[in-house]
Amino acid sequence: MDVNQPKQEHLLALKVMRLTKPTLFTNLPVTCEDRDLPGDLFSQLMKDDPSTVKGAETFMLGEMLTLPQNFGNIFLGETFSSYISVHNDSVQVVKDILVKADLQTSSQRLNLSASNAAVAELKPDRCIDDVIHHEVKEIGTHILVCAVSYTTQAAEKMYFRKFFKFQVLKPLDVKTKFYNAETDEVFLEAQIQNITTTPMYMEKVSLEPSIMYNVTELNTVNTGGNGYSTFGKMTYLQPMDTRQYLYCLKPKPEFAEKAGVIKGVTVIGKLDIVWKTNLGERGRLQTSQLQRMAPGYGDVRLSLEMIPDTVNLEEPFEVTCKITNCRYILNVLGKDALEGLRAASDIVEVVIGIWKLVYSEYRVNIQ
Repeated sequence: MDVNQPKQEHLLALKVMRLTKPTLFTNLPVTCEDRDLPGDLFSQLMKDDPSTVKGAETFMLGEMLTLPQNFGNIFLGETFSSYISVHNDSVQVVKDILVKADLQTSSQRLNLSASNAAVAELKPDRCIDDVIHHEVKEIGTHILVCAVSYTTQAAEKMYFRKFFKFQVLKPLDVKTKFYNAETDEVFLEAQIQNITTTPMYMEKVSLEPSIMYNVTELNTVNTGGNGYSTFGKMTYLQPMDTRQYLYCLKPKPEFAEKAGVIKGVTVIGKLDIVWKTNLGERGRLQTSQLQRMAPGYGDVRLSLEMIPDTVNLEEPFEVTCKITNCRYILNVLGKDALEGLRAASDIVEVVIGIWKLVYSEYRVNIQ
């Protein structure tokens, strides 16, 4: 959609066209039985049609490409490309031509012109061409503003603009869930849904963790030393289909023993999603920083470090527990309680904020 200023005779003409990949030509095959009245007429017509695939004439997609017939849809994360041409329709030489292209979004105005230098002169029937590119990072209404200024032979300054309005749509619906494990691990489940009308090739879906975590992807199955994707060999996401990706985040060693720090961490990281659509058109989407609800451990946290898989009746076995001081106060249990723990067990490690206790005897009584 373009909206011009009040009509005025100008020596230059401005054309703006969006650059997109072509599409495969689509046929509408019409067939019938041999005993029907047309006989093999329809079959012969499809064989003679140059747009059909030889040997597969009833296949809807043909071998020919078609140019875009309309502006089409633009999705968040894709690259908007446009061809701008200024043509001298007059019979006189025009001087000091300056072409400027700006993109107005809901929050900012961006200059997309490759060069802001003016062209000295433009002879009749000559043109100035430019191609602009912009990675779309906002949804909603966008307005491409193309402005042209020039000087006539009579030294008159001329100026005109054209506006091209388009909508940027959301290509993916991303939902996340967090699961906090007792071992300070955090599991992230990401649900990604294709809400466009065309299939997507999911090139990459990764999690960029925050500085306190290491991440492990749980979207592959290791069989015989080889890793296979849980989604199979074909990573296409059909319209309105949803996939679930799982990641495990573990605190880095330098932060693992800092219980109070890990307890308050809410920023986990961000998802980086890369996909391709029609004839390899690439799109990329990065989420904002994902945040979880900080687990409520209280002042003191007791967790199980190690326990045998099997034990014998009436025989002692060892259980390793960890008591974590989540408030950075060393003697939260009190002196008497600490002495009692020492008397009842062997303390194998004492660090600020964490006590690891190994109970030397524990009897199982089954009645």
